[in-house]
Amino acid sequence: MTDIVVVRKILAGNADSTRVKLRGWLHNRRSSGGILFLIIRDGTGFLQCTAKKDQLAEKFSEIETLPLESTVEIEGEVVRDSRAPRGYELRITDLLVLHRSHEDFPIAKKYHGPEFLLDNRHFWIRSKKMQTILRARALVIDESRRWLKEHGYLEVQVPILVSAAVEGGSTLFEVKYFDEKAYLTQSWQLYAEAMIASLGKIYTFAPSFRAEKSKTRRHMTEFWQIELEEPWLDLEGLIKVEEGLLLHICHEVATQVPEELKELGRDPDELNALKAPLPTITYDKAVDLIRKSDSSFEWGTDLGYNQEKILTKDFTTPFFVTHYPKGVKAFYHMPDPKRPEVTLSVDLLAPEGYGEITGGGQRIHDYEQLMQRINEEHLNPEDYSWYLDLRKYGTVPHSGFGMGIERTLSWICKLRHIRDATAFPRLINRIRP
Repeated sequence: MTDIVVVRKILAGNADSTRVKLRGWLHNRRSSGGILFLIIRDGTGFLQCTAKKDQLAEKFSEIETLPLESTVEIEGEVVRDSRAPRGYELRITDLLVLHRSHEDFPIAKKYHGPEFLLDNRHFWIRSKKMQTILRARALVIDESRRWLKEHGYLEVQVPILVSAAVEGGSTLFEVKYFDEKAYLTQSWQLYAEAMIASLGKIYTFAPSFRAEKSKTRRHMTEFWQIELEEPWLDLEGLIKVEEGLLLHICHEVATQVPEELKELGRDPDELNALKAPLPTITYDKAVDLIRKSDSSFEWGTDLGYNQEKILTKDFTTPFFVTHYPKGVKAFYHMPDPKRPEVTLSVDLLAPEGYGEITGGGQRIHDYEQLMQRINEEHLNPEDYSWYLDLRKYGTVPHSGFGMGIERTLSWICKLRHIRDATAFPRLINRIRP
């Protein structure tokens, strides 16, 4: 038994044909005279298979009436054919029906609206588009792990149930934890800052939860992040880490799955052409650029979706925005010693209107300074007692960032909505399926 991806590798080795047996789902079917054209999906890809009436006799009639999503075992010869998708097809010599599906598979060839496809997400993930996106997602994660490991970072895990806010209390999901209140984590960061004193350079892949009542194309209530923390790393060094990781991801995706990117509308050459250094502007400069289109925008206001969309029109590549005002960043961001009203913070924005894909900065490592910021933000120091302890014993300058998997994938794959960057999206109005 083989699979479609193995078939591709065999033909890539210049074999003109090869005999195979594979199992899969009947994804689509059309007929032309005495030939049936079947699209078989097996989890590794899609393959056009042809069944000729004069070769399969009575089995031809069975195949002709087989409902979509039936599972089959096929034997035949894969041959090169320039007319077929990707230039090859399987010519069936035998077919065994393993399971005959019901006739009324909900996803038809006709147009379906987004709500219908979300309601039937458990079926829509079988589509070629979703399979392509989910494979690209896996590749982004795999290549991120490879780059991070090669650069000396260790993968660690921390709790998802937490006792205090990381990114602000207004977006916390509250959970009853026996006789106490707990929350779904917004970020691993506070725990990561504890672990760098034990393990040094670290990262994680984990879900984050934000109770944001937003219906934009780039917000979900549950999303996944690559998060990284490193001791003795300043803002300048952090930017280089983010840049190196993103460029590696882009180059590898463009190299490994160029045809899939083209199917999604992204030219792989655009990703391959990216190189360091990526452009960097300050928040002050960003305000100047935004005011050309929105004169009412005030310094000290956080950049929202509309402002980021305006900014990205001035760039053809991802770019960094640094030194955000203290008032729009979390309490742990280090104020710039040269200009205390701004922080040593950085966001990485993708072009084409996609906006922020990473956020991070240098952390406050001084106890008194951190306590001052906690008080300024009217937070309860008791909620952060153990976090404050980190500044008493072995504190060092350190920095970190989080990269949203879905936002990054949306830009790389040129997706119109972030919901398509994950199998089962969690949105403000959707918890099922």
